Amino acid sequence: MDFTNIVGHEDIIKHFKASIEMDRVGHAYIICGEEASGKKSLAKTFAKTLQCEQHGIDPCNECKSCLQVESGNHPDIIFVKHEKPKVITVDEIRDQVVNNIQIKPYSGKYKIYIINDAQLMNVEAQNAILKTIEEPPQYAVIILLATTAEKFLPTIISRCMLLNLKPVKDEDIKNYLMTNFGIDSHKAETAVGYAAGNLGKAIKLVTNEEYQMLIRSVIRLETNIFDMGMEDIEETILDSDRFKVTINEYLDLMLVWYRDILVLKVTGNPDKIIFKENYSEIRNQSQFLSFNELEDKKKAIEAAKIRINANAKISDVMKLLIMTLKEK
Repeated sequence: MDFTNIVGHEDIIKHFKASIEMDRVGHAYIICGEEASGKKSLAKTFAKTLQCEQHGIDPCNECKSCLQVESGNHPDIIFVKHEKPKVITVDEIRDQVVNNIQIKPYSGKYKIYIINDAQLMNVEAQNAILKTIEEPPQYAVIILLATTAEKFLPTIISRCMLLNLKPVKDEDIKNYLMTNFGIDSHKAETAVGYAAGNLGKAIKLVTNEEYQMLIRSVIRLETNIFDMGMEDIEETILDSDRFKVTINEYLDLMLVWYRDILVLKVTGNPDKIIFKENYSEIRNQSQFLSFNELEDKKKAIEAAKIRINANAKISDVMKLLIMTLKEK
């Protein structure tokens, strides 16, 4: 892994390289972007480059340090772990960062901490790490990876370099998929449409059978939603609950469906929709759903995402959502 293997995010890569070249590496970064958008690859490659024994703006991939990073065994690059899926506790931050950071690096120039899902740090955990970010040892670099910066304390944000990931260009994702996975142009374009600038999502689509099952489940729901009785709704809720780990992606795909209806309604061009194989159903729904109704359905899905991210019960949220979407 090096910067040449990362698709897109040229501005962030340029920033990292410049900071290394000018010896102005920051002590704390927030890399912000949606799930599977490339945050961890950027952080790991930056860390690998900082520790490389050749001290260039790219890792050499040959020195002992680079090989340790590739094997996951570099003693001075620490990936902070957390046991609970929805929270990073103050004890975890104290044990793995605050009480550890004063120990000097074993072999590298830096001691680098990468905290994935850092938005899950509770207030106590953020306050615990704040003093370390404010007064870090000279060798320390803390990289917070987050889906949103909104959950961080203002004092955390003000003391970190905030780097927001931008969507990867469709053509770059398409070329990557065709080159690395040997798929044809049509399948690559379909994956690009679903991914909406997120390379990780596109890769999941072409490599992960569960992800393809998720898409088929959404299509079943949306093509039959206006004819569903309570038994069908209950079955759909059970189906969606199977994908609770990726429920946000399930809801994102539902948003894509209504986006397709809107696009077809406005342009009349089937080439611009993503669910091309379901053109007839999308055309039919575009003929009787108004612009206001489409906007209401979009808001209902976005509200469902907020409730689920606030730990509401998935089955309850989905039941309310489906009943709302059934309304004409």
